[in-house]
Amino acid sequence: MNLNVKNETSTLKAVVLGQPGSMGKVPAPQETYDAKSYETVVTGTYPTEEAVSREMSAFEKVLLKYDVQVFRPWMLDNCNQVFARDVGFVIDDMIINSNIIPDREDEKEAYEVVYDQIAYNKIYNLPERAHVEGGDVVLCNDKVFVGVYTGADYPQLKTARTNEYAFGFLKELFPHKNFIPLELIKHDTDPYRCVLHLDCAFMPVSYNKALIYKDGFRFRKDYELLIEIYGRQNVFEITAEEMYLMNTNIFSISPEVVVSENNFTRLNRHLEEAWGLTVERIPYHEISKMGGLLRCSTLPLVRVD
Repeated sequence: MNLNVKNETSTLKAVVLGQPGSMGKVPAPQETYDAKSYETVVTGTYPTEEAVSREMSAFEKVLLKYDVQVFRPWMLDNCNQVFARDVGFVIDDMIINSNIIPDREDEKEAYEVVYDQIAYNKIYNLPERAHVEGGDVVLCNDKVFVGVYTGADYPQLKTARTNEYAFGFLKELFPHKNFIPLELIKHDTDPYRCVLHLDCAFMPVSYNKALIYKDGFRFRKDYELLIEIYGRQNVFEITAEEMYLMNTNIFSISPEVVVSENNFTRLNRHLEEAWGLTVERIPYHEISKMGGLLRCSTLPLVRVD
């Protein structure tokens, strides 16, 4: 397979979609590793495997409708494999094997079915100190935005997933790209005070548009930089409640087509009426209860202009 991913919106040809089978038991609160899962476990609203399977099937049907080749990882017993984005990510023609949090390390072995399709010299394993997950890496052609956390409490926070060392390493690995760090807010148990990954606060859409949650950034300057790059007229501002529901975490099949959650009423109307996009609406609310949504469930392998 010839990998090719330069941005978030070019026409999708091949993708890995996560695996909903054999998720295992509902975790205890102390076993969760994101604020949304912590909340839904404590409130007794954590999703069932059946509900997750229904929603992922709906997503797969939309992908197949647009002639996208869909890969699935092998199913591991008692392992939550829904969020493919964090296991690896593609930049240009190279796939980066993420150093995900130790609680999720077992997920990697299920992706052998994907890596077998890729030339060995196009697979890159990061050094152990480089912590990064695909949800923190947002591509925009010559620019690569990376969600980071550099607070002194980084080692204590389960929700701090990408460190400064990884940012520097990726920058060296792709010297022709302009890497832009964006510092995110973090909290292990309050989903209103935590942006788990960059794609929960910022997402490019279509050719020059973006969804942004202003208060997801530790520093105002990072939000202002995004506004400067995209232009205020090309930005849809997400509210705190919409961030909590993960409105930024939609998924582009092409510059003209996005997949979004049924209940994102204000966003979906804007995408259609203001930006002229085709919005494929599917149910995905149950999956959001585990801290991710549509983009989190995917690992794009090939996009073409």
